Amino acid sequence: MVTRRETLKNEIDKLSEEQLEVVAAFINYQLGRVSVSTPIWQKATPTERARYFREWVSQLPKNSPSLSIEVMSRDSIYEE
Repeated sequence: MVTRRETLKNEIDKLSEEQLEVVAAFINYQLGRVSVSTPIWQKATPTERARYFREWVSQLPKNSPSLSIEVMSRDSIYEE
């Protein structure tokens, strides 16, 4: 029987170096160790940032309701 730990290790082995940096930052955050290194989004090129953004957007739920035009209109921002 494959344990959860073994499954996780196998999945980690498949990650790219960039993905491993994100995982390491998350683990450090969870352990209370704040990284003093520059966040990946600050050192990435514009092309890399665009790719990261598209990857993040692709992971968002696709069945969420959209906001209505009324909610997004400028008039809805201000009180009457």
